[in-house]
Amino acid sequence: MSFSHSVKKELCSVITDKDRKYCCLYGMLLFCRIFSAEAIVFQTENYEVCGLFRRLADDVIGGKNITEVSEIKKKNGGALYSISVPSEHYREEIIYRFRISGRAVIHRIRTDIIDNNSVFAFIAGAFLSCGSVTEPIKEYHLEFAVPYRELAADLTELLVSVGVNAKYAERKNAYVIYLKDSEAIEDLLTLMGATMSSIDLMNVKIYKDVRNKANRIANCDAANIERTLRASEKQIEDIEYIMHTEGLDSLTPELKNMAELRVENPDVSLKELGEMLDKPIGRSGANHRLKKLSEIADKIREERSKRGEI
Repeated sequence: MSFSHSVKKELCSVITDKDRKYCCLYGMLLFCRIFSAEAIVFQTENYEVCGLFRRLADDVIGGKNITEVSEIKKKNGGALYSISVPSEHYREEIIYRFRISGRAVIHRIRTDIIDNNSVFAFIAGAFLSCGSVTEPIKEYHLEFAVPYRELAADLTELLVSVGVNAKYAERKNAYVIYLKDSEAIEDLLTLMGATMSSIDLMNVKIYKDVRNKANRIANCDAANIERTLRASEKQIEDIEYIMHTEGLDSLTPELKNMAELRVENPDVSLKELGEMLDKPIGRSGANHRLKKLSEIADKIREERSKRGEI
């Protein structure tokens, strides 16, 4: 089950009291595929949403089985449900119940008929009709794909008025209101009633943060190892140059001991190298001795170059 599907399934379970049913049905109708005096067609791929629309239509309008459902099987194994209101009488009753004057339905939000305590039920209805949310493991994106420009503007204004910072964009066949901030999506899911889905999103975000932190640490460790190996290669190169020219016996006992340890242990860190000495020293002490060896190697190279020796 997709995250979007589970969000809608949860929303279907929280539309219970009379006012929420009325406002949710209003949202589902206003944002559905066809809403007019001549035809009402609500489409969804979610079986629970299909059932909710049918129950709300019966409960709010006061009829029984006032809707009809046709099902189209899809190649992916799913189905597309088309719920219609075939009776002209019930279509007119729906238009009357939502105080829409005339047979020409104007696709605008009438906030005066939305109960203040049920505004989020209306937004939930709109989401059930034309909304979707991306799998949070991939990205944070929730959107409403609205068929009418004025209706999209009304929904954007309504969302902003309740503290949801929604953004707007136009696509080929729709006007899209969207959220990309994870916290804004969490808040909207909670306000609409999808509390468990909001918690699931938070958990995914925590998992992603932990995973990203682990990746950063691993990348940092890998970079440190690579730097250590590159530095070690240069140190060993200098030590072997001294060995083949002046010989390690030309060094002080401390430097000779360090040179031999580095050649024998090319992969260890400076801290570990310092701890291997007969008289252990810290990281900075080991680094100081290796730098001294490099300086000696550079000096030998310079003197041999002046003498024309390879």
